[in-house]
Amino acid sequence: MERSEVKRDGPALECRQLSKIYGAVRALDQVDLTIRRGRIVGLLGPNGSGKTTLIKTAAGLLSPSAGELLVCGQRPSAATKGLVSYLPERTYLNDWMRVEDILSMFRDFYRDFDLQKAEEMLFRLDIHRLDRLRTMSKGTREKVQLILVMSRKAELYLLDEPIGGVDPAAREFILSTIIGNYSEEATVVISTHLIRDVEQVLDDVVFLGYGHVGLAAPVEELREEKGKSIDELFREIYRC
Repeated sequence: MERSEVKRDGPALECRQLSKIYGAVRALDQVDLTIRRGRIVGLLGPNGSGKTTLIKTAAGLLSPSAGELLVCGQRPSAATKGLVSYLPERTYLNDWMRVEDILSMFRDFYRDFDLQKAEEMLFRLDIHRLDRLRTMSKGTREKVQLILVMSRKAELYLLDEPIGGVDPAAREFILSTIIGNYSEEATVVISTHLIRDVEQVLDDVVFLGYGHVGLAAPVEELREEKGKSIDELFREIYRC
């Protein structure tokens, strides 16, 4: 699908009775979910709740066992991969690679990759083109990968645990990068179990527990209705 043909009046992501089964395990169990455009959405849940499975299905890396998932009105395909910018939970970049190698790879592979934007963000971190990933701290490698993902002009950004395993200072940089580097017409889905850290940047939340959507609503609406933070509400529902 060409970007000009994308339906902009519908949801960014829609699940209809979506299930994903691994043997006897139902990672996703008849999920119904609609995520609107132009929102930063927290996909929140404990470990093993199905967050990564949902994100990988939306990214086109997994196929549903039953039901349907739509990205911008289309089933995941080679065409929708051009609309989605995906940050996996674990890095897929080889640590021998130099920054210039990675920039070249993204520029060649993604026609919507904004090289200038990526270079500007890397410059602010004092990361040079000849630097190798193996010389960087874990937090810096996480920042580099996020910068690459957010430098694409995508319709839907899928970020799987972007702040997991990094220190608080790195989390702050990562969240500010997410907020400052996406189009207002695009949608960002952040999967995480670190709710307190991301709550401040979210428009909507989806509580996912053991393959089921427990709650999906705007953040401000929930705070006003429940009189609690999103972190407090989540801990109450899932007793964690």
